[in-house]
Amino acid sequence: MTDQVNPAPRLDNQDPALFGQTPSQTVGPFFHYGLPWKGGADLVGQSDMGARPELFPEEHYVLNLSPPRGAVSGEVIILEGLVTDADGKPAPDAMIEIWQANAAGRYASSDDGFIGFGRASTSEDGLYRFKTVRPGTVPGPGNSQQAPHIAVSVFGRGVIKRLATRVYFEGAPQNAADPILALVPAERRDTLIAREQDGVWRFDIVLQGERETVFFDI
Repeated sequence: MTDQVNPAPRLDNQDPALFGQTPSQTVGPFFHYGLPWKGGADLVGQSDMGARPELFPEEHYVLNLSPPRGAVSGEVIILEGLVTDADGKPAPDAMIEIWQANAAGRYASSDDGFIGFGRASTSEDGLYRFKTVRPGTVPGPGNSQQAPHIAVSVFGRGVIKRLATRVYFEGAPQNAADPILALVPAERRDTLIAREQDGVWRFDIVLQGERETVFFDI
């Protein structure tokens, strides 16, 4: 019977003999300024909406703008809102992504060059802002039609998995028959409704607490 040679102890950060069990951690700090790009929040034009230029040294703010787009059909709108935590404090380092159909209800349509995807950081005051078009209706489960809406993802410190929600538009007649909105308890549906204020569609996002925005398990 031969003697077994004991392997040398591991000397990396996976060796439990060196470090034991480490505590669980949440994501953070969230370096949101490195993710949004110039124009990421402008789905219809060529501005630097979406980025936080004040966080970059001027010589490092060199990202290219999105390529020129053709004329995008439909009603151009501004969508903005405040992202707040459970204590009602603004989240100054969150990132918001949107995905939507164009005015005709088509995603990433080659007809008018509308991509339908956008990304924006929140400001120091927790505010995000997009320039886009008001979407049309899109097919839903079975033969249903979904009301005009914008899919929203929220990223930030402490958020391990993105939070997914939707923006619907106040007054849209299709809201009453939307199959997804119908899944939400009636008393909480208003957290998914954007309301027009002075020509801007306002949609605040509450991460936790009494008025928490409805997030979907997807």
